[in-house]
Amino acid sequence: MNYWLIKSDPQSYGWEEMKKDGETLWDGVRNYQARNNMKLIKEGELALFYHSNTDKAIMGEVVITKEYYQDPTSDDPRWCAVDLKFAKEYSKPVTLAQIKDDQRLKDILLVRQPRLSVMPIKVSEYDIISKYAQK
Repeated sequence: MNYWLIKSDPQSYGWEEMKKDGETLWDGVRNYQARNNMKLIKEGELALFYHSNTDKAIMGEVVITKEYYQDPTSDDPRWCAVDLKFAKEYSKPVTLAQIKDDQRLKDILLVRQPRLSVMPIKVSEYDIISKYAQK
């Protein structure tokens, strides 16, 4: 199984909305690298849900319920969407500061390419982040 990180501005669509909705489509991605990552995501894989801009923290996890398909917010066939379902809320959000302070996470794309909205997460990175969420 692969792991992913998806970023959202909480003013646009935040973790509280994700929890309330239970399931949603993930659309509106207009970056080619993020789009290419979305095309690699498989049903059943987990994604970390990251609040950008204000909180700068991973709030919890979602599971992919539908692999990429044409983004319904665009007529351009280059853009795609995936469907997500609430999986788990972290008892303590994992902050960007914690991630940056941990040398084991120095190569995580969240630090190296901070503007990328959909990115793969290595198993070892996921394991470290999960432990922070349990503290």
